[in-house]
Amino acid sequence: MTTVFFSYSHVDEDLRDMLEKHLSALKHQGVIDTWHDRCIRAGDELNSETSDKLENASIILLLVSADFIASSYCYDIEMTRALERHHSGEARVIPVILRACDWQDTPFGKLLATPKDGRPVRSWPDLDDAFLDVVRTLKAAVQETRGHRTQLEQRADRADLEVTQTGSNPAVVVARPRSSNLRLRKQFSEADKDTFRDRAFEFMASYFENSLSELEARNADITTRFRRIDQNRFTATVYQGGTSVARCSVTLGGVLGSGITYSSSDQVRDNSFSESLSVGNDDQAVFLTAMGMGVFGNQLSSHFTPEGAAEYYWSMLMQPLQREY
Repeated sequence: MTTVFFSYSHVDEDLRDMLEKHLSALKHQGVIDTWHDRCIRAGDELNSETSDKLENASIILLLVSADFIASSYCYDIEMTRALERHHSGEARVIPVILRACDWQDTPFGKLLATPKDGRPVRSWPDLDDAFLDVVRTLKAAVQETRGHRTQLEQRADRADLEVTQTGSNPAVVVARPRSSNLRLRKQFSEADKDTFRDRAFEFMASYFENSLSELEARNADITTRFRRIDQNRFTATVYQGGTSVARCSVTLGGVLGSGITYSSSDQVRDNSFSESLSVGNDDQAVFLTAMGMGVFGNQLSSHFTPEGAAEYYWSMLMQPLQREY
């Protein structure tokens, strides 16, 4: 069994939990065992236990974010030792880019990062797709690792064996088996969901405003208009040669009273809508789901991030400009 060590900032604990959930199949199959500092038992010495697991891991995942880089322990201690073991061939280090940050010029910047092309997990429309890409990378690394096991890697499989020595008696090996499935279900209150929805709407408004400006800057015959009606609604209009070719309004709440709705009209008094996003959650995260009324209803994500939701609505606005005649 291959031992996988998570090096991460506690700020990113929610993303670490989601990644571990996606690794469940490999754990059930007995392919990998995972470890992070939340696995430490009460009474164990934190730094000693972490150092021991880091020394014996076959694969080390650096869960990269600005908080990871800012952490002296993650960056100066765990990352430095991980790279030493990587360069000596004792372990394999894989950077997992969780959130956008300046990581390319770091000591691990030359390593092949995941998800694909080093695109941060948080920037993917669907977090499940992002973590699936990470899992595929890890599976390939595990197969390579198991293909040429060394004595050090075999030692990693015995990382949870405690060797004790009493007087002149020979060493006694005491097995202390445990599960690495220590993840608990997270509870999300109505306040958590409302806060997520409100932040997603604010992100969407900024996303549309900036995208309209860039669209106009790149196309000489295009002019655009962004109007923030109030805290709960904004409109967007695209003109080509002075004639409107695409319009929309996005409303927090809307006709359904919750979620975020999209209308192909920019009339403030028009309460119709073409699509609606509602807030949902599973045992680890809050996300947005669509009713499926939009133009890409047959390709919908079930777990939209704010970034993915904003791009989904933006694609609906862009459809008339990109339609083939």
